[in-house]
Amino acid sequence: MVVLRIYPQRLVVSEHFTGPVAAACGRDDTGIVGLVLWGGQVNDVRIGDIIRIESGWCRLREQALVVSTGRNGRMTIISRFGSHSQRRSFTQP
Repeated sequence: MVVLRIYPQRLVVSEHFTGPVAAACGRDDTGIVGLVLWGGQVNDVRIGDIIRIESGWCRLREQALVVSTGRNGRMTIISRFGSHSQRRSFTQP
């Protein structure tokens, strides 16, 4: 998926997670998809990055798909826009 936009982050404090969260949107072969970025993902992912999410979750919210790594998934930055950087993988705590 290509990251098209990242909205301003907010701080979430809950029983299961405390840290920054940001909404984003991306596009893949199926169309536009909502994306939730957690913790370090908020600062690591940039507009134009091509990412892969594995073992995350997908939900239908207000008739639009939203995906995230959740607690157990993993996000990999496959390619960075305008850069030849290598793949980076990280999991959510």
